[in-house]
Amino acid sequence: MTQPTNLNRQLGLVGLTATGICSMIGASIYVVPFMIQRNVPGIGPYVLPAFLFAAIPAIFAALAYTILSSAMPRAGGSYIYASRSLHPYLGFVASFSQWFGLSIVIGVISYVVVPFFRDVASALDWTYLASLLDTDWIRVGLALALLWTFVYVNIRGVQLYEKTLIPLMILMFVLGGVVIFAGLSFDHSDFAKALEEKEGRTIIPIEVAFHWPTFLSAAALLFSSFIGFDSIAQAGGEAKNPTQNLPRAIGLAILIVSLFYISFTYAVYHAVPWSFVAGEAATKDITAAGILSYLLPSGLGVLILLGAAIALLNDLPAMILSVSRLVFSWAEDGIFPRKIAAVHLIHHTPYRAIVLSGMMATIGILGSHFAGDFFLGIDIMVTSMLVNFLLMCLSVLILPHRNPEIASGIKIFRSRKIQIFISVAGTLIISSFLLIHIAKDLNSEVSAWYFHSTPIWLIVMTLASLLFYFQWRKLKASGIDTQALFSQLPQE
Repeated sequence: MTQPTNLNRQLGLVGLTATGICSMIGASIYVVPFMIQRNVPGIGPYVLPAFLFAAIPAIFAALAYTILSSAMPRAGGSYIYASRSLHPYLGFVASFSQWFGLSIVIGVISYVVVPFFRDVASALDWTYLASLLDTDWIRVGLALALLWTFVYVNIRGVQLYEKTLIPLMILMFVLGGVVIFAGLSFDHSDFAKALEEKEGRTIIPIEVAFHWPTFLSAAALLFSSFIGFDSIAQAGGEAKNPTQNLPRAIGLAILIVSLFYISFTYAVYHAVPWSFVAGEAATKDITAAGILSYLLPSGLGVLILLGAAIALLNDLPAMILSVSRLVFSWAEDGIFPRKIAAVHLIHHTPYRAIVLSGMMATIGILGSHFAGDFFLGIDIMVTSMLVNFLLMCLSVLILPHRNPEIASGIKIFRSRKIQIFISVAGTLIISSFLLIHIAKDLNSEVSAWYFHSTPIWLIVMTLASLLFYFQWRKLKASGIDTQALFSQLPQE
């Protein structure tokens, strides 16, 4: 049921926007803005400003993506943009590390979502179910089942994908709205009273001075929450009216997610003093559900836990679509085995690329289980995405010089002065965030060198370079004019 044919443009504006939103909003919003008090001691009351500051590089990267997507609406967005604007090597190695990092993270998400459902069962006093979900083989088996269910959804095509993703997104926002409503309904005095009644504790006020290095470290960490909107660009080969819908979807996703993040974080800190959050985070892992439980009835606490589980779950279909289209675009260009580019004759999906990405995510599940630690994969993903965002900004600057014919197809921000401003400002800001992230990684105390994400990322880049070199020689040996191939877009 397969043939090497083209993808169908069936993904509308709502589906594209949902792809970006669901790739960005995960359970991190229920954890990161609060656990950051432990990971970046001294950030104190400045979490929300750091969140706003972290959005700046994401906005410039999104602007670069909107420009490039309007001119190059093809599957594998970021790979296509860099390979046609800069060089095929840069496009491949950067997107390979992106594919590797995100595929591992898909496995990590599949694995860590199970305890959230376990906590929901515990909160409902379903003790037997909760104990089952805490059993190793059931946790791994359920994680694999969730992963391959969404692999199947992706293979079955865009219609089933949208019918799965959009309801999950709506449910996620509704349950997230419970947190926002609850947080705005109480203030610090309400929390102090509830804490004293339940545990006999009082909150000791703490003064924290603003410190730029601390603030920047927090912003670099919070930046990871904005990763994911690029999945819209990866779906460029299946978007309806792509030159308009791709930029619109990217803009809508960034706007909606930013507003949700700000509202969510503000609401929780409106109800719970940051000093209490910092004290709790110093001794144990905390979530929005845990710290709001002092104020809320058990029923609302269950809804918040369920919201965190759904937020994680809806990452999976969108991220699988994103990474599989990268693999498809490599194979279509011939710098990956061409058989991987085969498209299902009925469902019009790159099923082999989807299955390959699912296999890599399976390694992420098994690695998370046996290693007992999944933060290394997330750090690799952040490094990969910062490098990709940096290349996107450089692509905006170089494209008119290297590929003027493709550049003439830009439909948004057509003014060259605006393009240069976006490119230069984005390059400087994202480079700064990348340096902060690398410095934070290399200076962290770990038990072995391979627990630093930077050297592991460099090893992945080396493997990608070797693979590129091998495939590039094969292309040259087969008589293909590589300059002509990479000066035009893949055929529709």
